Amino acid sequence: MFDEMTEKGYQPNLIVYSTVLKGLSETGNTDRAVRFLRLMEGRGYEPNIVAYSTVIDCLCKNGLLKEALDLFSEVKVKGIRPNIITYNCLIHGMCNLGQQEEATKLLNEMVDNNISINIDTYNILIDALCKEGTISKAVETIDMMRKQGIEPNVVTYNTLVDAHCKEGMVFEAEDIIDTMIKRGIEPNVVTYNTLVNGHCLQNKMDKARKVFNLMIEKGCEPDIVTYSTMINGYCKGKRLDEAMELFHEISLKGPIPDTVTYSTLLQRMFQLGRVSTACELFRKMLASGQVPDLVTCSILLNGLGKTGDIEEALKLFQAMRNSGLELDIVLYTILIDGLCKAGHIEFAKELFHQLSDNGLKPDVYTYCIMINGLCKEGLPDEAYRLFGSMGDNDCLPDSCCYNVMIRGFLCNSYTSKATQLLTEMVDKGFSADIITATLFMDLIIHSNKSILL
Repeated sequence: MFDEMTEKGYQPNLIVYSTVLKGLSETGNTDRAVRFLRLMEGRGYEPNIVAYSTVIDCLCKNGLLKEALDLFSEVKVKGIRPNIITYNCLIHGMCNLGQQEEATKLLNEMVDNNISINIDTYNILIDALCKEGTISKAVETIDMMRKQGIEPNVVTYNTLVDAHCKEGMVFEAEDIIDTMIKRGIEPNVVTYNTLVNGHCLQNKMDKARKVFNLMIEKGCEPDIVTYSTMINGYCKGKRLDEAMELFHEISLKGPIPDTVTYSTLLQRMFQLGRVSTACELFRKMLASGQVPDLVTCSILLNGLGKTGDIEEALKLFQAMRNSGLELDIVLYTILIDGLCKAGHIEFAKELFHQLSDNGLKPDVYTYCIMINGLCKEGLPDEAYRLFGSMGDNDCLPDSCCYNVMIRGFLCNSYTSKATQLLTEMVDKGFSADIITATLFMDLIIHSNKSILL
């Protein structure tokens, strides 16, 4: 459209150029954004710092930090003064790539150039330092921030609370919350959610419940993240009834359960063998309008396969195909595993051979499952042919694959082949696991002579 306008004689001004540039950058089209920037220069419109910052931000968000820094240097050479947005984009880009030291240097450059630093700049860096696990450096950055006359806000405190909770330092996290309250900053839903998660990670569900109740008392309404975190905590602690109580609570008064909430409950139900309850919950999920994602589907397939309900698993798999959901190798592998364990080796083989038709390649785990299934059905020769063909899919056997194949040979009385493959495995730097070693020891003990001679 822009090209058509110019061809018809329309002469866009700087505002139009900047608008188009922003649009290209927001769609993540870095090549076109850079070319358009050069087009502006070529047509006599010198981009301002806003235009340059827009492209620098686009480059940083797409991981092209070097190109962003090159453009940043070009800006300075042209005598254009970078602003706080320019610096924030670069600091964010550096932090995303784990270059916290470089980000700190850039922060110091801002101070030297009298660029007015805001709380957002510091929060970007503090968040990165916390994610890196260097909480002490994050605290030092807060001290430096205070010296600049900038006080931490709720985002700053939430970042620190989250970092301490993830390190198992929940008591210290509670102290931070006390400090923020004393400084006149009220905890928000993110603060409470973080603390709830901290207690859940330590399986201290009673404490998590106290925080949950406290936030309601303080007038802070729990959101779906709060409920999902609590439900997940109860499920991990094998307290499914309490998890279901919370689920029914949100079903009655909101918020609307999401796929994460449903997936968490489904997984625990299958683990506890409550297959019919899990299937009923899944039907409720569909009726509520929630669309299951790949994670939900994998939990269902895995649960149905492990409980031997292979017919339901096959129906679900077909429904997933019909829905247009892009099935990955994980889902195929789960179903192949279920089919093998249920003794439906022919169906498993058929599904395995369909992988290439669907643009997928089996991984090492898929091969291990298929090889194991063939061996258990008394087909070690076919299993070994499959083992030998792994390289055709750029998938070389690992220690697990070797052990599975060797065990298949031993269990089918292919002692000589098992011994040969054991030697090959050792030559490749792998070793027998405890199960394979035990099978060999049993064979040696019950033989008149060593099989290794």
